[in-house]
Amino acid sequence: MTRTRQEVALLVKRLQHRHHRALTAALADLGISLVQWDTLRHLHRHPDASLHDLAQLTFQTDQSFGSLATRMVERGLIERIPGPGRAVRHRLTERGQQLRQAGDALVNEVFTGSFAPLAADQLDQLGDLLHQLLDPSTTPDADNSVTSTTT
Repeated sequence: MTRTRQEVALLVKRLQHRHHRALTAALADLGISLVQWDTLRHLHRHPDASLHDLAQLTFQTDQSFGSLATRMVERGLIERIPGPGRAVRHRLTERGQQLRQAGDALVNEVFTGSFAPLAADQLDQLGDLLHQLLDPSTTPDADNSVTSTTT
């Protein structure tokens, strides 16, 4: 059976939506949202990231991420530290690090269950195909294509 590009794009979107719902439910037990956990994850990987960098990494606008960061600072999950010039950098607090680690375990459980029907080689193949699709060198002008804005 040959699937259309729209059908494949919709399948990717449905899987992403399933993951979003499952991760939101799992992380609620920790008292954090998916975007908060994602922020903690990115700060772990990119210590001292700027607000703008974190907004891009978490698919937020600078303004919406600024509000999120303020709430996370108030909860003691992250801290703001002065950077060069007017720049402000962000770091995980000990509490933020603990929640990130606990969230990692929950996220791994969700993804393990979601991808369980695939054999290891199928999972590798899916990863390779998605990587190929996301590689800007293989998809010229991808930001302006219809399928990238509808998925």
